Amino acid sequence: MTSPASILSAIPSSRTKWPANLLLCVALLATPCLADDWPQWLGPNRNGVSLETGWRADWPKAGPPELWRRNVGKGYSTVTVRGDRVYTMGNAAGHDVVWRLDADTGRAVWKFRYPCRGGGNGWPGTRIVPMLDGDRVYTLSLKGQIHCLNAETGEKIWSVDSVRELGAKGGRHGFSCQPVIDENRVFFELGARGGSVVAFDKKTGKILWRAGRHKVGHSSPIVYASGKDRYLVVFTGSGLVGMRLSDGKELWQFPCRITYHCNIATPVVSGDRVFISSVYYDKGAVLLRIGKGKPEVLWQTKKLQNHCSNSVLWKGYLYGFDGWVQTRGGKGVLRCVDFDTGKVMWSQSGFGTGALTIADGKLIVQGDRGELAIGEATPKGYRPLGTAKPLDGRCWNMPVLANGRIYCRSFEGELVCLDVRQENSEDPSRR
Repeated sequence: MTSPASILSAIPSSRTKWPANLLLCVALLATPCLADDWPQWLGPNRNGVSLETGWRADWPKAGPPELWRRNVGKGYSTVTVRGDRVYTMGNAAGHDVVWRLDADTGRAVWKFRYPCRGGGNGWPGTRIVPMLDGDRVYTLSLKGQIHCLNAETGEKIWSVDSVRELGAKGGRHGFSCQPVIDENRVFFELGARGGSVVAFDKKTGKILWRAGRHKVGHSSPIVYASGKDRYLVVFTGSGLVGMRLSDGKELWQFPCRITYHCNIATPVVSGDRVFISSVYYDKGAVLLRIGKGKPEVLWQTKKLQNHCSNSVLWKGYLYGFDGWVQTRGGKGVLRCVDFDTGKVMWSQSGFGTGALTIADGKLIVQGDRGELAIGEATPKGYRPLGTAKPLDGRCWNMPVLANGRIYCRSFEGELVCLDVRQENSEDPSRR
């Protein structure tokens, strides 16, 4: 294929007159486009940011073209994506189903089913998204069943019933810990006997260590580096804890008073600073400086209290939802907050308490009733670029951008794939 650089070098002089349509083609070819996978919860770097660039954000009035949609069962699972493979989970007829779908058509390549009944204290359905690592997929059910599957075939490699085998006890609404992998280990917060956090050998399922005596919440651990050392940060049902990866030794803790032990959002880590937030936390949200001693409080606020979705850090600012989800009668507000000071830069209503990701300097926002919007990720104010309404129902699921497609999901199980690739977009003059 001829590169943009070779085409440009073939133009002998800026004084040469070239047809306008040819110059437009050259400009489009010269525009860098970078597709990217979404292999785990919160994306490639577990921070809610996609590395993808060059996708179409200026949509026609009808929204971007829909490639496909299908029902995958009830739940709050989003998707993970690698190349042409899409993975998700849902629950139907008393069974969880792990799906591998084709990214172009939505066709089911394989399904892995296992019994999983129960309402999660009023909130049924799957919780987590399948975690991709090499040729394997890792999942956790509402009832604490862990599965490691072959990503190509869907065949089971190993499994652990954490309740029966480890005495695990989930949070108020069951188990919802998104696993995290570091080298040969996969980590879950399970509330097991002998330790609330459990490290497994990712290849065999063998337990490497159990550590901690904390109440289990609904948040998920995250790995962070400090110098040459790597640690695990866990927002438990009773506070934030720092643990050594090698053996789970607790290095520090920051106790929190959390109603029902029901925090949900994953900590946001930047260098030696960690942001935690929960509508159930009596302080709302706090930014901490962490090390090997007691964490230092840098600021706290009740103006960015996350409920079911994460805030995302981008170029020194947090973007996230403040307030209860619609079922609690609350009216969520999308906010931008200065990461250094906690100052609210702007607020935008109209999405309920939704969820968001960021890609190429743009917010991808899904409202809690199925609205989808693109806006600039800037502290200068909410600046919309495009809107669509691909879904109805309860939509607490985070939208995912991967390889030129945006995936949206409702609790009822409707999964929609929208095409935002530049080469397949409609003429913006039709808007």
